Amino acid sequence: METPTLPEAPEERLRNAGQRVTSQRILLLRLLDEANDHLDAEELYRRASKEMPDINLSTVYRNLSVLQEAGLVSQRYFARDHSREYFETATPEEHYHFTCLSCGAIVEFETPLISRVRNDLKTEHGVDIRHACICFEGVCAACMESKSKQQRGT
Repeated sequence: METPTLPEAPEERLRNAGQRVTSQRILLLRLLDEANDHLDAEELYRRASKEMPDINLSTVYRNLSVLQEAGLVSQRYFARDHSREYFETATPEEHYHFTCLSCGAIVEFETPLISRVRNDLKTEHGVDIRHACICFEGVCAACMESKSKQQRGT
């Protein structure tokens, strides 16, 4: 899945969401926008402190909470035990995640099947689903190929 292009700069998104525009929030949004992977708060703090040495971890957590409440950041879990929260820039397109249990790779994907499930639930139970958080776990193609090669002795 391609990373969606965000239409507005962090400052504009903050203003449009009715949030105060601070240097910390701008930095955190920019780092999330630029990330090619999913970041937990500690990694986001590590990256932010390179550019803003006086930022602290509690500031990162506090601002992530504000950004999440404003709908600018999405929080995800990639393990069944929900042991670590990961964050990404919120986008209008809902997407889902597959986590490889062997190498830890995370694959993002979209599927029309979830829309069908939403419609079925609405029709059958009268519910209004606002958000779907569905994670798949298994073994990725690269790990399956590697295991297959090991078994063949190549």
